[in-house]
Amino acid sequence: MTHGKNNGIVYLVGSGPGGVGLLTFKAREVIDAAEVILYDQLPGEEILQTLPTDVECIDVGKYGGNHTMTQSEIESLLIEKARTGKRVVRLKGGDPFMFGRGGEEMERLREHGITVQVVPGVTSGIAVPECIGIPVTHRSFASQVTFVTGHEDPEKEVSSIDWAWLARSPGTLVIFMGVKNIDIISKLLIENGMEKETKIAVIERGFRKDQRVTTATLDTIADIALDIGMRPPAIIVIGEVVRLYQDGTEGAWALEQ
Repeated sequence: MTHGKNNGIVYLVGSGPGGVGLLTFKAREVIDAAEVILYDQLPGEEILQTLPTDVECIDVGKYGGNHTMTQSEIESLLIEKARTGKRVVRLKGGDPFMFGRGGEEMERLREHGITVQVVPGVTSGIAVPECIGIPVTHRSFASQVTFVTGHEDPEKEVSSIDWAWLARSPGTLVIFMGVKNIDIISKLLIENGMEKETKIAVIERGFRKDQRVTTATLDTIADIALDIGMRPPAIIVIGEVVRLYQDGTEGAWALEQ
């Protein structure tokens, strides 16, 4: 580990699920005091438009599968900027440790003696279903909730997700980054014993003006997703709690803004 007296600090900041309304006071404070900000597209335009104009803002996102920078390059850039003694913000959607690779960035920074502070964010896995009236837990429907990534490391030879256990597990499944693989996910769950008629909801672009909600069953969602051109970012909710969704609820948040 290398330590430098002039090292700055890196803040791993969660911006919440979308819009400034769920950006925390602490996140706002840290963003406004930053000297360098590395951001991607997940915080959304409403938040990105409020970034300070007198600091160095660097786009490190990926668009349509095209990476502006690799993860390794992002981590190296964080180290480089921190070593100049600056306050650096790595701005992420949702919470930085919920499938946001924040843990990996923290490890790499610590290896190089860089001070890291984490600013938690409201996770989209709970907030996005909430905004359309779907509670991820409910005494009558689900006493547990499981969060799963729908996009594992492509370099893995074997999946670390136990789909057989998930298919049998009671409660709610919340899947992040699963839209592109929704056909595979639905097939795996059905093949491992989950009922074909299990309710599923996909909330695209939660809390944004173009938010869209699609409800279906496990055996019909893949065809529907293809027909309507479903695209990320999106949260997938599977389980009995989806029954609590009512058409029209998806506009409630927008009407309050």
